[in-house]
Amino acid sequence: EPRREEALVERSLERAALWKEVNDRLDDNALGLSGGQQQRLCIARCLAVDPEVILMDEPASALDPIATSKIEDLIEDLAQDYTVIVVTHSMQQAARVSDQTAVFLTGGELVEYDDTEKIFENPESQRVEDYISGKFG
Repeated sequence: EPRREEALVERSLERAALWKEVNDRLDDNALGLSGGQQQRLCIARCLAVDPEVILMDEPASALDPIATSKIEDLIEDLAQDYTVIVVTHSMQQAARVSDQTAVFLTGGELVEYDDTEKIFENPESQRVEDYISGKFG
């Protein structure tokens, strides 16, 4: 059903904060979009299948501060309806967008998992403290 598909496209792009920017060029190649728009397009594609969990691997690693802010705002919005798991090396980003944080260090070892505020203000592990404070990593 074309109308149903069009509605799904619009709803997904709207939810990914992209509809207003691309609604007049839906048939254009996605490579013509900015990096931030491409990232939000990937998120819109994910939303189209209405998942329970959204996994984002370095969602803003190659983006400028404005595009990063849009992605982070989107993550906060999506977290109201979905479980969102973000993998990032940016401690600042983790502190801004997460409710809970898991810290994995060398070799993929889970060193600490707790509420984000506790991890960043009073971590249990000295290794986590050293990583967050920039002593290594």
